[in-house]
Amino acid sequence: MRTIAMIPARYAATRFPAKLMQRLGDKTVIRHTYDNTKATGLFDEVLVVTDSEIIYKEITEHGGKAKMSVRTHESGSDRIAEAVKDIDVDIVVNVQGDEPFVRKEPLALLLEVFKGDAGAQVQVGSLVQVLKDRKQIEDPNYVKVALDKNYNALFFSRSVIPYPRDPAAHPVYYEHIGVYAFRKQALLQFTAWPVSPLEAVEKVECLRYLENGVPMRMVVTTYMGIEIDTPEDLERAAGLL
Repeated sequence: MRTIAMIPARYAATRFPAKLMQRLGDKTVIRHTYDNTKATGLFDEVLVVTDSEIIYKEITEHGGKAKMSVRTHESGSDRIAEAVKDIDVDIVVNVQGDEPFVRKEPLALLLEVFKGDAGAQVQVGSLVQVLKDRKQIEDPNYVKVALDKNYNALFFSRSVIPYPRDPAAHPVYYEHIGVYAFRKQALLQFTAWPVSPLEAVEKVECLRYLENGVPMRMVVTTYMGIEIDTPEDLERAAGLL
């Protein structure tokens, strides 16, 4: 299977404008993401897709590959769908630009779900990790996901799910990590659908798949680092680095 990684990179992020161009150690957040994705060696090509000439230059002037978006998009999936439309590829992995600590092991596990006879049925996959900190569980910046026994997503929410009506049950809380893998046709189909009602309410784009009856296979990983959503996240990332 020909596999590429695409990194959607929007400059004007709502919660933390220009976050991808913030310095993290010796380089910017977006360059950490690009360089670490490429260093996995899993992909035939790694490409940043952006609406910003600043980000475009940041990548290309340091030897990376980038492509400008033609249109303004509501989601990263819409952005990479535009870019991938005329590319010969089987599996597209969407690595969020604000994930500077990308590692090989979780991405390799994600790609595995598309292989073999069972994998032939999988159209979309993504990553989750277990949340244990109560403050993070209750924080709407952390998207939670409930899973069925086969690790397919049942629902995504910024609220606490499952709700601990019986605290003695000790529920497991999973955080959705914004790394997706799609078959090309599933990604193009996604962009043909309008924004779905639950997606619009939660501002969680993968709900569009569930609302249109497309299962999402989730892969549990033990470490993905820190997603940069706020200045406080950047501070924590600097400490981790």
